[in-house]
Amino acid sequence: MEGRLENPRDDTMHHDIEAIQQRIHAESAFVERLLDAVGRVIVGQRTMIERLLIGLLADGHVLMEGVPGLAKTMTVRTLADAVATTFRRIQFTPDLLPADLIGTLVYDPRQSEFKTRKGPIFANIILADEINRSPAKVQSALLEAMQERTVTIGDASYALDSPFLVLATQNPIEQEGTYPLPEAQVDRFMLKLAVTYPGKDEELEILRRMAGGPAPEVEAVVEPDEILRARKAVELIYMDPQVERYIVDLVFATRSPKDYDLGDLSDLIAFGASPRATINLARAARAHAFLRRRGYVTPEDVRSIGPDVLRHRVLLTYEAEAEEVTAETVVNRVLNRIEVP
Repeated sequence: MEGRLENPRDDTMHHDIEAIQQRIHAESAFVERLLDAVGRVIVGQRTMIERLLIGLLADGHVLMEGVPGLAKTMTVRTLADAVATTFRRIQFTPDLLPADLIGTLVYDPRQSEFKTRKGPIFANIILADEINRSPAKVQSALLEAMQERTVTIGDASYALDSPFLVLATQNPIEQEGTYPLPEAQVDRFMLKLAVTYPGKDEELEILRRMAGGPAPEVEAVVEPDEILRARKAVELIYMDPQVERYIVDLVFATRSPKDYDLGDLSDLIAFGASPRATINLARAARAHAFLRRRGYVTPEDVRSIGPDVLRHRVLLTYEAEAEEVTAETVVNRVLNRIEVP
């Protein structure tokens, strides 16, 4: 009896993944340098730092929510200092105007013409600090920049440099003097991070470092070209069709929970995650695999990054609020229910 012939397509795929793996190893060499540089200033918060890197690698904006004093601003500033790019910190306040963000036209009487004065949005990394301290008209001024990577001033549109990344911090909306972000803008953020308190040992280390004088300065250890090459490598990371279907099932379970034996969530979910969630979950999972120096995506990559991609895209009903059910709870129920391939 003749032996069974091997599928040549499988052999080709194996070699392709090996080639991707080699490229990932080469292009991810800067990650340890970057983490070491940030770690000299920031104690703990490893998850937050990794998620910021995922945003940088997957070309997606990141929203960080947490009470004041959790080093959100310091972490973003340190990360920006470690990358040789332009950085701007914009403090959002109730009296901030859209022109203060994107720029405006200024009349030059000597030339008898209007000239464009560009705002602080024209930088590679933007820290939108306490973004929910400003009303909706200012928050919405970010929409075009975040989605289209362009800014319109007067009649002209200006392309933003690449990489362009908005890292925003916000206090919980229960805090006094804050405004809920428009749903359209929240959906523009690839990830929403729930920043929590450090552990006891980490806080002890923070105390000792801060008592020893000012935090050390961080020098740039990564060039923008390294980030751009890494982004191209992330796009090549292999994702099995079963993992793709797993991502689609997770998103669809937030829209049609009854189809996934989650009927008790139907009265709690007003709107499920949008198709942008599907796209961002795949991109973020690839970036997560890149940080693990793998050339392929596993279901664990998806599960790990899933809450950060979905928690701000699942809108709850008044009934859910009355029962004190959070989007975090709903997302975790979905993740635990959908079978892992």
